Amino acid sequence: MKLRAHYHSLGELFEYPDSDYPGKVRKLINLLNGNYDRAVADLERFLELLPVTEVRSMQELYTRSFDVQAITTLDIGYVLFGDDYKRGELLANLNREHQQVNNDCGRELADHLPNLLRLIGKLKQNELLDELIEEIVAPAVAIMIREFDADHVDRKNENYIKHYKTLIDAPSARKEVTTLYQYALKALYEVLKQDFTFAEKVMKMQSSDFLQLVGRENEIEAKADHA
Repeated sequence: MKLRAHYHSLGELFEYPDSDYPGKVRKLINLLNGNYDRAVADLERFLELLPVTEVRSMQELYTRSFDVQAITTLDIGYVLFGDDYKRGELLANLNREHQQVNNDCGRELADHLPNLLRLIGKLKQNELLDELIEEIVAPAVAIMIREFDADHVDRKNENYIKHYKTLIDAPSARKEVTTLYQYALKALYEVLKQDFTFAEKVMKMQSSDFLQLVGRENEIEAKADHA
């Protein structure tokens, strides 16, 4: 079995940043260096764009990417299925796997990306692991990367302005900075491709487009406010 200790550090890459966060990114780069050249190049670019001396700015970029007026979400069951019942089934199955290997999910759900990356490092069943990567993790990460395309970001921003009447100020005017987490996701995808054999799938936009999911949520919220 190939060593998978680096998945714990990959999980830390998608945690809420603190003052130690740039050091964790550099540690991950050093861990992957020499074996994952493409991933290291993406992480180096991520670190170049990261405002390493400004904790608040790092946190704002994280929140703007994954939480409030987000580009995408780290809950990959939602990325794949939205609110469909299939996400509930996925969460139930993942909860069981987390419990069996003592993988503490903390306050997040079982399909939260950092929790899944740590699970990858602990799973012993190769068949189950291969299925998890090919059917769940790799397709979701590919979709998340796609959500950082300039056209997708612009359309989401238009949707947020329409609903909230304003857009949260970004800590930088440079679009590459405000979308820097695409490089972290690309690095993860390169590691997955190198560690596992899986067919790269093109997921149907109508079932996975985060913009459409956000639009539907905003419409529901607006109707509730006027009820």
